Amino acid sequence: MIRSRIASYLLAAILLAVGMAHAAPAKPFEVVLVPDTQNYSEKYPETYMTQTRWIRDNADARNIKFAIHLGDIVQNAAVEDEWKVADAAQRILDGHVPYSVVPGNHDLDKNEKGLTRSTTLYNKYFPPSRFTKYPWYGGHMGEDNACNFAFFEQDGLKFMVLSFAFAPDDAMLAWAGEVIAKHPERRVIVATHYYLRPDGRGKGGTYGFDGCDGETLWDKFVRKQPNVFLVVCGHVLGVHHQVSTNDAGKPVIELLCDYQGEANGGDGWLQTMRFVPADNKIHVEAYSPALNAHRKEAPHSYVLDYVMEGE
Repeated sequence: MIRSRIASYLLAAILLAVGMAHAAPAKPFEVVLVPDTQNYSEKYPETYMTQTRWIRDNADARNIKFAIHLGDIVQNAAVEDEWKVADAAQRILDGHVPYSVVPGNHDLDKNEKGLTRSTTLYNKYFPPSRFTKYPWYGGHMGEDNACNFAFFEQDGLKFMVLSFAFAPDDAMLAWAGEVIAKHPERRVIVATHYYLRPDGRGKGGTYGFDGCDGETLWDKFVRKQPNVFLVVCGHVLGVHHQVSTNDAGKPVIELLCDYQGEANGGDGWLQTMRFVPADNKIHVEAYSPALNAHRKEAPHSYVLDYVMEGE
């Protein structure tokens, strides 16, 4: 009788251990990419509002964990009315969906010599203080929010979104490397305004800044960071994606989406990235809440391999 009970306990313990070893994978979740909104801030404010309302209203049903703005928030950095539109649109997400913003070239101040690295109105409307009250906000470089980082998680999968200002310089790269080193458990998404063109990584086009174009950012930073698995950008009209191999032998997904040249300033096109851990896949799809339309054909929509389970 005692042996029978002991055998039963052992069997139960084995079954429990097997069950824990084969726990259910993380459930699917989404990250939404918001490409250049400059035309909406200048001329089509309701389109911008429609984009962020859709993200907020679908956050629970689609399990949207994060929204990444890809820069060029406004058309004219010195026109405050455009920043007020952007502020109102992004405020729809405040307290509902974690999100990041990053300055593109159109968001930078100008002087008599051209663009500068100053971000006066960007940091008036999107300062660190706007985000520090949220637990998902990680921090920023220096005194402003031009370079920043944030976190999100899903069932044990831990992510960081690290955002670079336009054409990041060596100081920004050094700061970002320190941030990643402090969070070795995080899978890192790099967001910056300019990185890809429709035919590959961008070369030149940094408006005279002593900073990185796409090819230089890859060589100086991305390829050297084994936890970076995804780089997303806007800036150049078109869509493109490619997969490269970093110095650790790991794949890095590189993705461009920018619809600003389409009708009505871009027609509200977003790209959604649906992560499906059980399949180790990311389903990328173009969707416009302004048109309530999808573009399911390549290169606007496609499926990527990305290992989340079984590592």
